[in-house]
Amino acid sequence: MRSAFHLRLPSLLPVLLLLLSSCLSYRPRGAIAAQFDVGVILEPETWIGNISRTCMIMAVEDFYKANPDYTTRLFPHWRDADNSSISAASAALDLLKNVQVQAIIGPQSSTQAKFVAKLGDKAQVPIISFSATSPTTASSQNRYFIRTAWTDSSQAQAIASLVEAFGWREVVPVYEDSDYGASIVPHLIDALQEVGVDVPNRSMIPLSATADRRLVLAELEKLSRSRTRVFVVHMSYSLAFRLFSTAQEEGMMGEGYVWITTYGLTDIVDLEGPAAARIMRGALGIRPYVRNTTKLQGFKARWRRRYHQESVNANVTEPTVYGLWAYDTVWSLAVAAEAVRASSSSPFTRSNVTNGTTDLGRLGSSPTGPTLRELILNTTLVDGMSGRFELVEDGQVLRSTAFEILNVADDGWRRVGFWTPTHGVSRHINKTTALRVVEWPGGGTKPPKGWEWPTAGKTSLWLAFR
Repeated sequence: MRSAFHLRLPSLLPVLLLLLSSCLSYRPRGAIAAQFDVGVILEPETWIGNISRTCMIMAVEDFYKANPDYTTRLFPHWRDADNSSISAASAALDLLKNVQVQAIIGPQSSTQAKFVAKLGDKAQVPIISFSATSPTTASSQNRYFIRTAWTDSSQAQAIASLVEAFGWREVVPVYEDSDYGASIVPHLIDALQEVGVDVPNRSMIPLSATADRRLVLAELEKLSRSRTRVFVVHMSYSLAFRLFSTAQEEGMMGEGYVWITTYGLTDIVDLEGPAAARIMRGALGIRPYVRNTTKLQGFKARWRRRYHQESVNANVTEPTVYGLWAYDTVWSLAVAAEAVRASSSSPFTRSNVTNGTTDLGRLGSSPTGPTLRELILNTTLVDGMSGRFELVEDGQVLRSTAFEILNVADDGWRRVGFWTPTHGVSRHINKTTALRVVEWPGGGTKPPKGWEWPTAGKTSLWLAFR
């Protein structure tokens, strides 16, 4: 069945003419569709890169099976990157200069996206990221950057409401020392202060702590010496696993402690399996709520079969919300590509720089880029795999709706409620009620008070830094 989607028509004559041309065109049965070149930049060694690749491959197959009469067909050009901005920018430059792609999906991180977005602006090629969630990367600064994800700032109000619901008066953000980690902090502090919650200090953990346990111990010692016992964690999967495993070893996953994870981290239990559940037992987490429709259930079943044929990560059983956003991103781009009806036969215009000595200086621009950008921004998938897929704020963010609130138990996550702008924190998504009973660190069901008199730290922590 063809997915419902529509274009919100901007008041631009070129776009209207292209749409009219598409409506009047017809591809005879058996005719070859025009190839629409799209670059994809992923980090294959990461969970998000590994999972989303399978989702995007399936999205291309599903879209053209549902739309066999389309006159264009997305042709992905895959490029691998590591976690550096240089690697992502090099891949993007290759795609723009040598392939002349009409759009790029990726890169994964916000830091990478800042660099690649500049190339997209110069070449007039949309850079579409489903995982660069930092608010500091925005289309207000880079016209051709489009975010098909919720920004990290969107969850600040949900976390503040959760803190308020349990009556905690102080919170300490614990985050990685990176643009991704730090970008949420101002939004989180503002949201907490609006509900009367103080942020007495912050805990910033260097990325190198993933491989150096002593750096994590140093930060945990500082936390154990403060009175605050409510921590909001915002960092990468690998660093978070190190943090929680060390906190468990040092007795900081026990009674009296509260740990809340942001949605970029909440999927760690689904990805790491029982090992993560054991060290995070009692933690709370939030993540975008996606209604488990029959359509989604069928996709998940197909995805598991496909993914486990191609990957050895047997613990992974869910495509995660990032995978669903990647899937819907492909569908949205395919709709826009059909309206543009451009192909690789439409070359980039030459750069006006005649004496450029670098690849960047000689980079041309896409003649279809401006129209394609407008069409992507105005394409809505009414029943996307992740739900309603609609861009707002001039492409800066995917429209957010509700978060689900999860609690780590022995066998993984269990849902204890939701957060919505209308009802706040509630057991049910469509009415205001109390949350389900939460199992806290240490195994109790009575909510921790959120503070303790400062201690000198555990013996092992003290000995480690004598």
